[in-house]
Amino acid sequence: MAFAGGMTVFPGGGVDLRDAEQDLDWQGEQPQWWAREFATDTATATALVAAAVRETFEECGVLLASDAAGRFPAPGDLAHARADLVAKDLSLAGLLRSRNLTLRADLLRPMAHWVTPESEPRRYDTRFFLAALPEGQEADGRTTEALSTGWATPAHALAEWERHHHMLLPPTWTQLTDLAAYSCVEDALAAHRPITAIMPTQVSDGTVPLAFDGAQDYFRFARL
Repeated sequence: MAFAGGMTVFPGGGVDLRDAEQDLDWQGEQPQWWAREFATDTATATALVAAAVRETFEECGVLLASDAAGRFPAPGDLAHARADLVAKDLSLAGLLRSRNLTLRADLLRPMAHWVTPESEPRRYDTRFFLAALPEGQEADGRTTEALSTGWATPAHALAEWERHHHMLLPPTWTQLTDLAAYSCVEDALAAHRPITAIMPTQVSDGTVPLAFDGAQDYFRFARL
């Protein structure tokens, strides 16, 4: 990857222009609520949530959408649609409309907002989401964007990082550290996290290379 090659990261990716399509059957907190949480406009909030749902499906095969009875698609039922999404031959709204599915924003929660430092040649403005895996679905990790994929508890992922078995960027480390404090998915989802944009800054005093909340703990083990 041109950016963050070799790092262990969460599934994700860029917003597609079609992610902002308004013709979506939507369950859960509405775009206006997401706009307030992420301090943005409604159209951008719609695109961010849709992009999170689309990328999770493209990279993991997990679709946060259900039919009118609340049933989630069975694994493998949407393999062709998944490939069409990856190829950009289909939009998320088009997929959901064709299958009479409802986007389940109620399964998502806002988690963080990070911006790459000004010193980086590639700049990203990234929102992080937390989601519960729908019953009956399975994350398969079939994506060309990763060398390997897998599940790990936050504590295990952090322990492996401290042993230098893999590498984590500050945003990933921070989210894992947050999640490691919870004993179950329900508690992690129920926690309210005020979202403010975090942009690490370069430090010239020789203490740590970048300044952000928790940097001292991060740089005790980090290899960048």
